[in-house]
Amino acid sequence: MKSRLRSHPMRQQSNQASLRQTVDRELIRMDSVSDRLPSSVIFALRSTLLNWYSQQGRDLPWRRSRDPYAIWVSEIMLQQTQVKTVIPYYDRWLTQFPTLQTLASADQQQVLKVWQGLGYYARARNLHRAAQEIVSQHNGIFPTDLQMAMSLPGIGRTTAGGILSAAFDQPTPILDGNVKRVLARLVALPVPTSKAIAPLWQLSEALLDPAHPRDFNQAWMDLGATICLPRNPLCDRCPWQPHCSAYNQGIQNQLPMTETRSPIPRKIIGVAVIWNDAGQILIDRRKPEGLLGGMWEFPGGKVEPGETIPDCIQREIQEELGIEIEVGDRLIVVDHTYSHFHVTLNVHHCQHISGEPQAIECDEIRWVELADLDSYPFPKANLQIIEALKKEKDG
Repeated sequence: MKSRLRSHPMRQQSNQASLRQTVDRELIRMDSVSDRLPSSVIFALRSTLLNWYSQQGRDLPWRRSRDPYAIWVSEIMLQQTQVKTVIPYYDRWLTQFPTLQTLASADQQQVLKVWQGLGYYARARNLHRAAQEIVSQHNGIFPTDLQMAMSLPGIGRTTAGGILSAAFDQPTPILDGNVKRVLARLVALPVPTSKAIAPLWQLSEALLDPAHPRDFNQAWMDLGATICLPRNPLCDRCPWQPHCSAYNQGIQNQLPMTETRSPIPRKIIGVAVIWNDAGQILIDRRKPEGLLGGMWEFPGGKVEPGETIPDCIQREIQEELGIEIEVGDRLIVVDHTYSHFHVTLNVHHCQHISGEPQAIECDEIRWVELADLDSYPFPKANLQIIEALKKEKDG
């Protein structure tokens, strides 16, 4: 049997120290990268990008507006979500909540229902809270000061910069995912973007055209979204190709550098569709904080090691609602992916046996008719359960 090779502990520590020193040196080098860009290059980058944008920029509904509220809604929706997905939600939102004041006065359940299906529901809750703060603390007027805008729920530096530049033409830089990728290739960033946030902000600020900040910020978001793609960038169509260090070194497909990530865990969940003798279904509303806060769902929970799905469902319903149920046939299995984990929902029909449901682990519980489920905001994975129930009834 061959002996296994093992790295000597001191050698491992030495390698790690060497790697840290290399990264530190690269970050020091990056700190001054904006200072080393000649003014003539900066001028060329600005002018070529703005010329490209005037011909190739996307016609998006929020770009036809200077209303900070409408622009703010688009900025929040575009976090973690593609433009083509956002547009119908954006139109629906502004139909339902045409002004900041109508949003502020709306009920949170109404807000979540309009957002339903767009995901990352904290965004909707933060929009609602921020609108209420603007009404109560800023006389209903979106603040034009960067720090004040950043103090609102759900608004960070990039979002605030995007709103203020688009609505008021303020020279406020941005650093979203598209811009990070463009900059990483432009200067051939030798470390992952997460390791160079400060110098990337400096570079974003140095390149921003103070005379045309609205168009410039929109332009390089478009450049990243349509040309400087994550994979196989269209360098032959890029206005910045002559100045792009990654392109000139032939390493555009290797940048930005990525960090090693752990595999995304999978959670196995048992879910109950609980019926009572009147033919109603029991649903519960999640607590307002945390993942899917304020949304309605079918009750259930995580399967413990060695536990069967029916046993899991019975235990979870007893712990969460304090009632006895009989677990019946499986309705559907739903696979869904969140940002940091996968879930598999094993959904079973259940019959209520005894006990009065209590909101032990949730904010509220209700017995509802199948036809009324559409009135409640449910997470995307739960919508598949509702569709399966409707199909079963009609079938």
